[in-house]
Amino acid sequence: MERFGFLRVGLAMPEVRVGNPCANADAIIELADEADEEGCDVLLSPELGLTGYTCADLFQQRPLLEASLESLTRIARRFRDLPRLLGAIGLPLVVDGKLYNTVALIQHGAILGIVPKTYIPNYGEYYERRWFHPADGSEPAEVRIGEANVPFGNDLLFEAESDPEVRIGVEICEDLWVPIPPSSRLSLAGAVLLLNASASCENTGKAEYRRDLVVGQSARCVAAYAYASAGVSESTTDLVFGGHGFVSENGHLLTERERFSRKSELKCADIDVERLVSDRMRMTTFTDRTLAKICRTVRFHLEPSRPAGALRRFVPAHPFVPNAPETRSRRCREIFATQTSGLAKRWEIARPNQLHVGISGGLDSTLALLVAVRTADLIGRDRKEIVATTMPGFGTSQRTRRNAERLMELLGVTSQLVDIRELCLQQFRMLEHRPFGIDTSSMSVEEFQKALAGLEADNRSDLIFENVQARTRTLLLMDQGFVLGTGDLSELALGWCTYNGDHMSMYNPNASIPKTLVRLLVTWVAENEFEGETREVLQSVAETEISPELLPIGENDAIQSTESTIGPYELHDFFLYNVLRFGFRPAKILFLAQEATFSREYPQEELRRWLSVFYRRFFQSQFKRSCLPDGPKVGSISLSPRGDWRMPSDAEAAAWLAELSEESPT
Repeated sequence: MERFGFLRVGLAMPEVRVGNPCANADAIIELADEADEEGCDVLLSPELGLTGYTCADLFQQRPLLEASLESLTRIARRFRDLPRLLGAIGLPLVVDGKLYNTVALIQHGAILGIVPKTYIPNYGEYYERRWFHPADGSEPAEVRIGEANVPFGNDLLFEAESDPEVRIGVEICEDLWVPIPPSSRLSLAGAVLLLNASASCENTGKAEYRRDLVVGQSARCVAAYAYASAGVSESTTDLVFGGHGFVSENGHLLTERERFSRKSELKCADIDVERLVSDRMRMTTFTDRTLAKICRTVRFHLEPSRPAGALRRFVPAHPFVPNAPETRSRRCREIFATQTSGLAKRWEIARPNQLHVGISGGLDSTLALLVAVRTADLIGRDRKEIVATTMPGFGTSQRTRRNAERLMELLGVTSQLVDIRELCLQQFRMLEHRPFGIDTSSMSVEEFQKALAGLEADNRSDLIFENVQARTRTLLLMDQGFVLGTGDLSELALGWCTYNGDHMSMYNPNASIPKTLVRLLVTWVAENEFEGETREVLQSVAETEISPELLPIGENDAIQSTESTIGPYELHDFFLYNVLRFGFRPAKILFLAQEATFSREYPQEELRRWLSVFYRRFFQSQFKRSCLPDGPKVGSISLSPRGDWRMPSDAEAAAWLAELSEESPT
């Protein structure tokens, strides 16, 4: 199976028998066997897992130390039969007469390197300085284990032979809690996965702090951070350990082990190395090459293929729309505030007498009007200074027209109704154009509308017919003054907007809002900012089929469907996010789309077809961005050349489409 940059990390949380390295090795081996069956690439166990963290003065007893080293050697031998697994095992180790708290990395029967703990806590309930020496630079670069010289130190960077982008750094418990953790230095040197073998005891409220610390460090380091802590089977003479475990990736928690579990357990998560490398590549302030030079590289084997089966991570089908209701509400409030703040500044600086916005009764124009109304309230302007104009054409439905007119009335703005059909009919005559083959030279608007109603289903395509309506609306708006744009990010990305038409304005609060988020925002505003009939109208708008309403209405009042022409917006927004945010190649995006539950609704070939449509339209539409109006960037993606995205307007999509034409792995 294609790896696609994913690395599976397992947290081994064994039942520990304090002071019994032989039994603890058995427990670790059992979890290692399970990790191998689950396809893990890396396995992390807790701090001093071979002895138990709570051995206290027993750490100074030779039998314990010798049994611990013997058990490590036995585990390493077992790893000969687990060829894909890299294990991180905690143990006490005597080096040059000093006792160190260490983590050994093992693979294929060999000990690859040993990392000592840098910061030794000696405060509160911790007395580690009584037994352990810190890694302070005085330690040797190598230690002798059996017949092998093994790299030793906190400057080790473990790199995959087959993929140099996969680099792993190790720190131990307290190392994370200091102002500048070793993981910060290791990440700057190139580590994308940071391992922390820990023994953090439980105090009231500490779990939340610990979680925030791990998640925050993964974000600060633009890395994945795996954390495995000692559990309830440690001695409870003075303290209780909860066995807390996490895997976090760049500020996002991928998996968490429930505390106080009384059974041995393996917890797995897939981290996306390509995603992390992509983020780092964009952050030109991130990498410090001087640190990479002072780290020593130890290479390990990485299987070229990922294990079969589903990913061990959540892939959101709607990446612009948060999953949790509380997060969605908070995000919508933040975005709506960003939109209104951006427009407020422009309104105060431009000082227009009136703000003009075209209202169709659809999602985009409704959101723009809501932003305008809230902005007027915010800066103390009369809502009547907002001139909302609805301009019904030949394809306007009764539902959208009714919603547009009623919404303008309920919001208390100045409303205008301009029927554009006569103006469009005059242009057809001037251009000597026969829409759908119909001679309009002597027709009235009513006669032409009736003729349109009788069109055959296979005769409903006329680009000039659509362009004339769209540009007429823009002309009428532009003639009046300061125009507020309504087009969204998805339409701009796909070129689903008329050039010099509906993507032109003086300011556009929707410029970086994708279609799936537009619908959410309108729904959120309806539920949180309004009540009564206004809420009902907004909910009706949110439930209306997406359509430019430029083609004639068909049988059974069927309106022009955008998504039946260019594809589902939920798919295109998913594609857009992964293309612009991470630069993933088409095969990986197709794989992720299947993992994101889209495979339940769309066969693989349909996903491939719409992804091909996305690339074609995205490349073909780049010339339209030259006329993109100012507007606020609200998330991590924008197509404004001033805010985020730059590419040649005449670039070709051949390389991307070629990959989609081949049989992609599933």
